[in-house]
Amino acid sequence: MNRIVVVSNRVQVPAEGSANAGGLAVALDGLMAQRGGLWFGWSGAVNDDIRRPVAMKTVPNPAGGAMHYATINLTHEEHARYYNDFSNATLWPLLHSLPGQMSFDRRSAQVYRQTNARMTDALVPMLRPGDLIWVHDYHLMAMPALLRARGVKSPIGFFLHVPFPGADLLASVPEAGSLVHDLLSADLLGFQTANDLENFAAAASGMAGAVRLSAGGLQLEGRRIRLGIFPVEIDARAFAATAESSWHSAASERLRRSLVGQQMILGVDRLDPTKGLLQRLYGYRRLLETRPDSRRRVTLLQIAAASRTDVLAYQDLRHDLDREAGAINSEWGEPDWTPARIIARAGVRATIAGYMRESRVGLVTPLRDGMNLVAKEYVAAQDPQDPGVLVLSKFAGASHQLTSALLVNPHDPDELADAMDRALSMPLADRQARWQLAWQAIEGATPAQWGRQFLAALIRASATAPKRASAVAPVAALLRGGPLAIAPASASTPARLN
Repeated sequence: MNRIVVVSNRVQVPAEGSANAGGLAVALDGLMAQRGGLWFGWSGAVNDDIRRPVAMKTVPNPAGGAMHYATINLTHEEHARYYNDFSNATLWPLLHSLPGQMSFDRRSAQVYRQTNARMTDALVPMLRPGDLIWVHDYHLMAMPALLRARGVKSPIGFFLHVPFPGADLLASVPEAGSLVHDLLSADLLGFQTANDLENFAAAASGMAGAVRLSAGGLQLEGRRIRLGIFPVEIDARAFAATAESSWHSAASERLRRSLVGQQMILGVDRLDPTKGLLQRLYGYRRLLETRPDSRRRVTLLQIAAASRTDVLAYQDLRHDLDREAGAINSEWGEPDWTPARIIARAGVRATIAGYMRESRVGLVTPLRDGMNLVAKEYVAAQDPQDPGVLVLSKFAGASHQLTSALLVNPHDPDELADAMDRALSMPLADRQARWQLAWQAIEGATPAQWGRQFLAALIRASATAPKRASAVAPVAALLRGGPLAIAPASASTPARLN
């Protein structure tokens, strides 16, 4: 059977015998374990010795296929310019449609492309004919073209985990047009939502000369490129079981004792400008200002794990968040009541699942987000007999599936306050009905199913490429079933192709 080769910016190599952590690993671990797989990317270490060989580790799997992990280090310049500057200070805010957070430096754009090239050069010797290559996310947008330039004929898929902006905004970064062209060297490009797909198609037509086909997809230089919608999923049933168990834990009991007589509003995010954390506090301030009866009866717990602490925008956000939370607590707090509790560090996933089950309101209000799995986790964590209410940004990809949530514009503090007030006072029957609709949207999906759907679509897309047909012929059995049969798309996990 053909290998799955996953390429991502960062690779977390597990200890032998341990399970992988993280959504992408959960999605692909089972698939790679059955077929054998290679995972390649940055080790997380920074070292200027570029002659250092690729680090390899093999983790045996009882299912049969060995998992191979291959990593390289970044140099200090690559870490500063490829990762911190161009990836996270240019592409990240650009793709999230936040131009005010964006900076651009031509040298950093050059190092981004050079780093993609160095990673490609390290990967190519490890490839085999017929490998299924799956490249992930905005750090590696140049890689599909670089792989083709080095003669790689294997099927290449690319999945963008974050949103894709409109073409006019995209054009504000000089490098963007060439990156769009680079992506078109893949056989399949996957996106979280239909809006992201349409934005990319428009950019590909206007910036790279691609032609929209009447049957969907794109054509460029005689090649057809398939576009697909693959919303990332969680294992909802497993998370629900975790939340129910954790709700009885000592950590959850301590939280309950601190909330006597109060309802909890909970936010769980990375400390990131795209997550709308400051706007969330402005909305909470409006709730306390305009609904005096909510004081002493409600508490906001915001868990905001610090990230990218060496990026200036993230440092500024931490300062502003601390200042606004301090002002709220100073203005309305009492000796026995803290209106806003801010925790700027990561929590244990199981513990947070118990907190989600305890909360009356889940506040997931990013300014823009590709999907936001926290929204789905909040739904899964609820007690079906007494569920909380999800307040969800209409600019999160999850809003396309979780339509029964209270959808809000995170830029409007009054709308946020109205939604929080409505959620806090919502009758039980209404809460149950909304939760049931949300649960039906996610209960049948799993990360592994998401991975299967993408790989099946990649095989179908690459099979239509006449110049590389021989490379995909050995994987045709995958579509017919067997040890890794492809699950069909379900209503809750649409895998739409254009």
